[in-house]
Amino acid sequence: MIIFVLFLAYLLGSLPFGYWVAKVVKNIDIRKFGSGNIGATNVARVVGKRWGILVFFLDFLKGFLAVIISIFLLPKGSFWVYLFTGILAVSGHNWSLFLKFKGGKGVSTTLGVISGLATKYNLLFFPLMISAISWILIFLIFHIVSLASLLSAFLFFLSTLLFKLSSEIKIFSFLLFLFIVLRHKSNIVKLLKKKEFRF
Repeated sequence: MIIFVLFLAYLLGSLPFGYWVAKVVKNIDIRKFGSGNIGATNVARVVGKRWGILVFFLDFLKGFLAVIISIFLLPKGSFWVYLFTGILAVSGHNWSLFLKFKGGKGVSTTLGVISGLATKYNLLFFPLMISAISWILIFLIFHIVSLASLLSAFLFFLSTLLFKLSSEIKIFSFLLFLFIVLRHKSNIVKLLKKKEFRF
């Protein structure tokens, strides 16, 4: 059963909604426009904001459903089992089976994974809310998605320390922050050069 759950998580994550939406709406390959990313931000930039919002929710659901399904099918699983399921969903988004193992940056799907974990590990709810609210505020102030994603990931990690959560959650949140930083290397360079895209 666990092999099936893990494969399903990767398959769910691999669904390239941003690529498909751009194809259906504008008949374009989103990878050849804007930043070249298949995520919600680039879809909003190239195809339209409402389509970007749709892609955000669809990508979010990939991570959320992957974790929820694993919790339902593996009720005696550990935190790490559920987390690994989520990691596979994010990996599917970033290295999609349908796009020759290329994809997005995984922020929306990662948020879905954390939300799914929070349904079982309730203490994650507070860091999650802090991170989500900070993302919204930072975006409203600066209008830069990458900056909001980076800072909210850092605040998620910081809040797990402040709330004195378990060491496994602290490790997870720190690795999550590093992952977001690594996936946004090109954005960080643009931010430092003050050339990052603003909405």
